[in-house]
Amino acid sequence: MQAVQKPKLYLNLYWHMHQPDYRDTISGKYILPWTYLHAIKDYTDMAFHLEANPKARVTFNFVPVLLDQLEDYENQFTSGHIRDPLLAFLARENLEYLNTEERCLIVDSCFRSHHEKMLEPFLHYQRLLNIYNALRAEDSTASNYLSGQYMADLLVWYHLAWMGESIKRHNQFVQELLKKGSQFKFAERTKLFKLIGELISGLIPRYKKLQQTGQIDISSSPHYHPILPLLLDFNSTRDATPLAPLPACSSYPGGRLRAIAHIESAQKSHQKRFGEKPKGMWPSEGAVSFDGLSLMAEHGVTWAATSEGVLTNSLLKSFESGAIPSRNDYLYRPYRVRNGINEIICFFRDDQLSDKIGFEYSKLHASNAVADFIGYLENIYNANESGEHRVVSIILDGENAWEYFPYNAFYFLSELYEALTKHSFIEMTKFNDIIELFAKDTKIDTPTIEQIASGSWVYGNFSTWIGSTDKNLGWDVLCDAKKQYDQVMELGQLSDSEILACERQLSICEGSDWFWWFGDYNSSISVDSFDKLYRRNLSNLYRLLKLPIPENLNRPISRGIGDPALGGTMRRGQESS
Repeated sequence: MQAVQKPKLYLNLYWHMHQPDYRDTISGKYILPWTYLHAIKDYTDMAFHLEANPKARVTFNFVPVLLDQLEDYENQFTSGHIRDPLLAFLARENLEYLNTEERCLIVDSCFRSHHEKMLEPFLHYQRLLNIYNALRAEDSTASNYLSGQYMADLLVWYHLAWMGESIKRHNQFVQELLKKGSQFKFAERTKLFKLIGELISGLIPRYKKLQQTGQIDISSSPHYHPILPLLLDFNSTRDATPLAPLPACSSYPGGRLRAIAHIESAQKSHQKRFGEKPKGMWPSEGAVSFDGLSLMAEHGVTWAATSEGVLTNSLLKSFESGAIPSRNDYLYRPYRVRNGINEIICFFRDDQLSDKIGFEYSKLHASNAVADFIGYLENIYNANESGEHRVVSIILDGENAWEYFPYNAFYFLSELYEALTKHSFIEMTKFNDIIELFAKDTKIDTPTIEQIASGSWVYGNFSTWIGSTDKNLGWDVLCDAKKQYDQVMELGQLSDSEILACERQLSICEGSDWFWWFGDYNSSISVDSFDKLYRRNLSNLYRLLKLPIPENLNRPISRGIGDPALGGTMRRGQESS
């Protein structure tokens, strides 16, 4: 008699890669350096871990506006015209005659790293900070007393600290710099600068090769990372938070057409870079609504993903009794969402396990963290008495968490992939693979969910982007700019190239990141940076439209006073009790 085979546990690891556009589009200058820094640290390391373990299977999400910037950096290195100030300083021969503004930019930027994991471990880097702090205690203009050699060493150490752990371990030149520690020469800075260019230019080909071998799938997001449900309808906010205040502007003007533009642009971008349209999309911030998912389905998107909180709220709406099955019985499966003839498959992440990676495991020894992760999955498997396979989706930021781990999570990720690929009943897979299994395996149940509750991966609602005084003001100034944009477009007096420049600038302003940072709970430094860049982007839109800039864009929209976990770059899926 043939033994009955127990159902499997399929694991979808999904790493989301995103940075907003940090450029001043009129000057081309980069205002913030985070795109290229994450490129040499996180995007290199995340590719390395897959290359080092060919049996591992994961999905990456690359937002097109991030890829736009990576290609722009590649072009800067090729042309020799560097528009990122920190990179330009690294390659400048004489650093003795910097003006006060340049000195302040270098010092303010190069000490802005997570101290415990990215600065303190390096004795020479820490010494540079100690020197600066000692001077600053005596004189607020301390940077004026620092030599050109000090600035050279600081710039080198900043880039070494942000270098991926895989590079530190396998690149002989980087190892020599780490060993030398100080008195870096111009030739060494030039060589480091060249290495950064090589790392960035190799990124997209590395991920494309991993995709071609079948190790990874790559999905996309709406091009400039807008919150689609809010472009479509501000009132979707009140699905999860019924009493939330809304912007004075009752709706975003022409929001549906703008949502379509972001989706279609993302599909074209993905086709150009990876040879095919993306089968799946991570809606920006996992923000979904029935209309938003339907719109993606209408454009041929096969699957999307969001959070457990959205699923829980959706099931509560769908079940008339208000009672829903146990978490183990409803969470670990995909669901169908239908709108007439169109259908999209929706995956929902395990918020608890995703947050363990994002917020808890950095505090543990790598082996203990991996054991906890595997034990969690084994408990899901052992509790399964349904006869159906379990599909567990772990979805989180693939960039910002790692700087809080020792060695950029080198040991954690290495041991995690090793443990998962060797496990007897946990099977690493990809979202596209699960979709293909639907037609072959009746043990994957894909019920239709009757109603989708609007929400995101943060708390299952939109409170991170709308509903407070500051965030609503951010929307109101954007609505004002969009109305002016529409009026100028109706006049038909701009050239084709001017129209394209205006549309791109509007798209940047519609991104989610500006609203993310508004609010007192964020730090004043982060809020100030993004507030200024958002107002600069709106001002540039008015310039491109050939209109006067409103006076209110000279005033801050938000001021932060908080000290959020992980600097505010990540949030938990569920509010802390």
